[in-house]
Amino acid sequence: MVSKNQIKLITSLQQKKYRKQEQLFFAEGIKVVQELLQSNFELQDLFTTKDDFHTVSKDKVHAISEAELKKISVLTTPNTCLAVFKIPAAKPLAEKGLIVALDDVRDPGNLGTIIRLCDWFGIETLFCSEASVDIYNPKVVQATMGSISRVNVVYGNLEAFLSQTKLPVFGTFMDGNNIYQEKLLKEGIIVMGNEANGISSSIEALVTSRIAIPRFGNLQITESLNVATATAIILSEFKRSFSV
Repeated sequence: MVSKNQIKLITSLQQKKYRKQEQLFFAEGIKVVQELLQSNFELQDLFTTKDDFHTVSKDKVHAISEAELKKISVLTTPNTCLAVFKIPAAKPLAEKGLIVALDDVRDPGNLGTIIRLCDWFGIETLFCSEASVDIYNPKVVQATMGSISRVNVVYGNLEAFLSQTKLPVFGTFMDGNNIYQEKLLKEGIIVMGNEANGISSSIEALVTSRIAIPRFGNLQITESLNVATATAIILSEFKRSFSV
């Protein structure tokens, strides 16, 4: 059973200010919850309509009905479980290898997918500007499919970070140099821009290498690629260059 206070708490966690205040976030669905249970995230409460979690401490597992799950779920079609986890302490930023940096990416699905891509391609650190969507937004957590536990996501002043780094800074632009003809490096920062406006002028000024994914269509009129799709192509090319 889920109490009124628990319902109130969980629904409040849909908002960033309450996640920050309570230092809690929630995840839904058997796949995501199982992934996070196997990570370093600390579980506070687990609400489930099925008896699927035999290794979890019984005092943290709450059997609920489908109707009760619907009251606390943000999904159109609720899954079978929802778990509340404590937000872990921030990890230090390690300036090594390839780092992906996001300049005000606002869409939760895009951020979640980019986190998953970083996990897939072995990118340990993702730097997000302060205006980027919150990593613990329920839609972001859902889109990561558990990768949120394996990528160090750091929020901060992107301009200040790029101003002091000694790593080369690759920026993605429509008029950049063809990525398939550029000399790519094993270490560096790859900046991806906002969905509507791309990379801001203040960040553009700090870019040391301008790169682009060329258009191959005959008409050459496609405006741009989705930022998560572009990230996948760019990371694949960086990794391909050093896979042999």
